[in-house]
Amino acid sequence: MASEKRMPTSRAGRAAMLGRVVAGQAARQVGTRVAVAGRGEERKTAALERRHIEAARALVAALGTMRGAAMKIGQVLSIMDAGLFPEEVRDEIQKMMAQLRDSAPNASFDKMRKVIEQDLGERIGKVFAEFDETPLAAASIGQVYRARLRDGREVAVKVQYPGVDKAIRADLGNMAMIMRAMKLLTPNVDVASLTREIRDRIEEELDYELEAQNQRRVARLYRGHPFVVIPDVITELCGPHVLVTEYYEGMRFEELKEADEATRNRVGEIVFRFYVGGVYLHRQFSPDPHPGNFLVGDDGRVAFLDFGLYKHLDQASVETQRAVLRGVIEGDPDRMRDTLIREGFMADPKAMSAEDALEFFQLLFWWAAEDDLVALDPDTANDALAATIHPSSGFFDAARKQSVPTEQVLILRMLAMVLAALGHMRATGNWHRIVREWLYGDEPMTELGVIEAEFRRGDRPGKAAM
Repeated sequence: MASEKRMPTSRAGRAAMLGRVVAGQAARQVGTRVAVAGRGEERKTAALERRHIEAARALVAALGTMRGAAMKIGQVLSIMDAGLFPEEVRDEIQKMMAQLRDSAPNASFDKMRKVIEQDLGERIGKVFAEFDETPLAAASIGQVYRARLRDGREVAVKVQYPGVDKAIRADLGNMAMIMRAMKLLTPNVDVASLTREIRDRIEEELDYELEAQNQRRVARLYRGHPFVVIPDVITELCGPHVLVTEYYEGMRFEELKEADEATRNRVGEIVFRFYVGGVYLHRQFSPDPHPGNFLVGDDGRVAFLDFGLYKHLDQASVETQRAVLRGVIEGDPDRMRDTLIREGFMADPKAMSAEDALEFFQLLFWWAAEDDLVALDPDTANDALAATIHPSSGFFDAARKQSVPTEQVLILRMLAMVLAALGHMRATGNWHRIVREWLYGDEPMTELGVIEAEFRRGDRPGKAAM
């Protein structure tokens, strides 16, 4: 068994770790370019591809050891890279990044046992009839284990890594460097406000008692739902560093990608309705919808997990998002521009014409405007981002002079990640018709939409909380 690697927890140590990976790979990349000089094109391409793969492998190793906020980078890159990776090696690199989403890093159970017993105030054997010491999966700040309570219930036990709170706060210290770079790219974005928002959300994620509260609230909203499951929290066994919930057996994302088309389309619609619909129906959503956070049961229901990062919105923020999507769908340039100015998206209206403003958002949300079945693919989200915010985009100079309200940044991030996940599932649906239910109050046109509408019209526990 490989020896356990120590997780760096200081700001300097974590910055240096990533720096060594980047610097080392940059040096190797230069060496490769020198070495392939004079070779044939085919051999040059093969050599450079090998270096890209080696760089990704080193990054996976570094991010996996760092865990915390850094590990989340790899989880996002596993489905969406916005043109960062060359197309010829993108699939292979994203498979490696998926290791950060689905596999557990090597943290000794002896250390994790101490966290569990300290939070519970009891030895594991007194609380659990059985406890599998091999972790099921890795969260960004903890590991998940399977256990059985003495009353026979199967449970999932999420345990925070010792010292991860210090490591994440070190990441937050290093975030200032990232934000300075962002300020150069997007001078009009309120970086200070965005930084506070990120800090608040990540600090909340470290508090498993708060996550338990979030999960209980969402479970009430969806109790008895026909196709969404939120595992119940075992409140009396939760603490600041331990979260115990009902265990849910289900198919993971990599298996789902290989499922038949009907299954992928059905699950795709459920994922879309849960994450995106949460904004419009409940004014709350998970900003972290990466594919490790849902499972598909044998009965076809989808269980959603991990509510450490969770966002509640005021009505004005929801109406802003609704106004922007309506502008995309209705395709009126002047109205769209007026909406963007009114809602705080355009810090410099002179930098972008009404026609360009409409085209910019239509490139991002074309899937919502097209009233037809739309088949998404792994490049859907990347292409949309590359066409709008990538430095090679024709919109880059004008876009960097604009601003985006902080809460809209989180919503846009969520939408991009949902689109990326559905793309990797190759899900097909009439996303336009689903969105119209939330924007215009249209009657649902899909079987799942009809079933959900019936559920929402009925009396059920938690209805008043909505």
